[in-house]
Amino acid sequence: MAIEKVKEYFKKYGIEGKVQEFEVSSATVELAAAALHCEPQRIAKTLSFMVKERVVLVVAAGDAKIDNGKYKAQFGTKAKMLLPEEAERLVGHAVGGVCPFAVNEGVEVYLDLSLKRFSTVFPACGSSNSAIELTIFELEKYSGYMGWVDVCKGYE
Repeated sequence: MAIEKVKEYFKKYGIEGKVQEFEVSSATVELAAAALHCEPQRIAKTLSFMVKERVVLVVAAGDAKIDNGKYKAQFGTKAKMLLPEEAERLVGHAVGGVCPFAVNEGVEVYLDLSLKRFSTVFPACGSSNSAIELTIFELEKYSGYMGWVDVCKGYE
C-alpha cells in the first residue's frame, strides 16, 4: 500500500510519526479540510500531468486552479492530467492519495507559488485518508522538488 511506502520514505527523516490517518476520506480538498479541521486552501493538493513523455506533479494550494496560459508558458504544452488508472501506475499513488513523496523514479515534482502564503500546509501521504502537516521548507526538503512554478490562478 502506498501509505506504507510513504511512511517508510519518511523514516529516513525521522518524521513517519507525523503522518495522520483518518477514519474518514480525505480524498478531496473539501474532505481533507474537514478531516483536518483546517481551511481548504491549506490542503496541498498534488495534481498529476503528462508533459510530452514526462510525468509531472504540481503541488498547489487547495483553492488554486490550473491556469492554462501559465501552464503552457511553463511546460511548453497544454495541461493534460493523468487519468486515474494512469496515476497509480505512473506516479506510484492512486488518485485521492497522490502526493510528492515516495513517487516512482523519474517523476518530476514542482511546487506552485500558491502555497507560499502559508506557514504550514497539508499534503496527502499516499492514501485517500492520510495527510501530514509540513512547513514550506519541509515540503521543499521532503518532496525532492525541481523548483517553484507559477501555473495557478484563483487564489489571489
